[in-house]
Amino acid sequence: MAARDLTERFGASRINGLGKNIWVEFGALATKHQAVNLGQGFPDFHAPEYIREALAAATTGDKSKQLNQYTRSQGHPRLVNALANLYSPLVGKKVDPMSEVLVTVGAYGSLFNAVQAFVNPGDEVVLIEPFFDCYDPMVKMAGGKPVGVPLRPRPGATSSREWTLDPAELEAAFSSKTKMIIVNCPHNPTGKVFSREELEMIAELCKKHDALCISDDVYEWLVYQPNKMIKMATLPGMEERTITIGSAGKTFSLTGWKLGWSVGPAPLIKCMSTVHGQSIYTCPTVLQEAVAHGLEVEMERLNSKDCYFNSLPAELMHKREWLAQSLRDIGLVPVVPEGCYFMLVDTSPLGMHFEDDGSGRSYDYRMVYWLTESKGLATIPVSPFYTDEHKHLAAKFIRFCFCKEDSTLEKAAAKLKEWKESLSGSSSS
Repeated sequence: MAARDLTERFGASRINGLGKNIWVEFGALATKHQAVNLGQGFPDFHAPEYIREALAAATTGDKSKQLNQYTRSQGHPRLVNALANLYSPLVGKKVDPMSEVLVTVGAYGSLFNAVQAFVNPGDEVVLIEPFFDCYDPMVKMAGGKPVGVPLRPRPGATSSREWTLDPAELEAAFSSKTKMIIVNCPHNPTGKVFSREELEMIAELCKKHDALCISDDVYEWLVYQPNKMIKMATLPGMEERTITIGSAGKTFSLTGWKLGWSVGPAPLIKCMSTVHGQSIYTCPTVLQEAVAHGLEVEMERLNSKDCYFNSLPAELMHKREWLAQSLRDIGLVPVVPEGCYFMLVDTSPLGMHFEDDGSGRSYDYRMVYWLTESKGLATIPVSPFYTDEHKHLAAKFIRFCFCKEDSTLEKAAAKLKEWKESLSGSSSS
């Protein structure tokens, strides 16, 4: 039987149209052309040595007999205690490690658990555009309806601060059908750090319409001075309706470990634990043990410049400035992020034209394909981070990632220089 026939015969209707994944597509493209990869958001430098050593010790050390076995479904005791100690001051209340924390397979797992636990068919979920691309299919898979509200850049915007929500548009997105809003701060892909006033505007709408807030805070430690991270759960009336999501991958530069967590009110965490327990059941014990050790180490020096939560953003800020200048040198307009390790780039000043190849690809897709295939520089298009209604807003933007070794960024700068030289001699077709 043909593959298509098998899909039509056995595939569940709820996954129809949700199979496309830009990370698979553009990761394969970068590999095929051996491009300098500033596309997918993973560091190409080592995580802290002590946390990698902690994993080795957990796997082969004196306690490995126990640590190589299952642990508690909702989270390894040592890790949930560390998370409760870390987040209690961050969210402004004493967090109960056994009932208000859930450890998941990455932040992806936390997002999936939340959507599956709270969204019924027909419920609406407000998504701030551009959004991380998994939000939309997760909502649709649960039978929900994504409602997009775009961040609109001011003309000539050069900072993520200049990408703002229209209050009227945001209010119009909420209704009696709204179950939740997902707020990503710092924001991928713009790097925006929402101000207190912006978060309060969102909070008031959540309370008015009795909606949940899923606060995707995976980049919470990657905030560049003088910007400040404000937790949604700390705003008046929001603790009882907010799930805060974090990530070991983003916190410790360990994206391959795929370990995340949710912090929130016990009744809401219980709902999410039901989804988690009946699907994943538990996360690898040794990874949780190592991350717990990492959190304990960093909490001891939280106010020191040596704390990884402080030293990493300081290091990345220099890489941010270096990449931004390299992009300006070629005539591109970088949107300098307040947080995160991504940078949107407006390509329109170059006035490049790409013939329609019949693929149906948007301009940003064709630009990224051309950059990868012709110039050996891999980036990511931005239109997949929008609903169909608002994809046009991303027409000339592409996303760069700068959490890379200096040597990688230097190679990218060389590619940009080659591109600049080629522009002076000819134009793309």
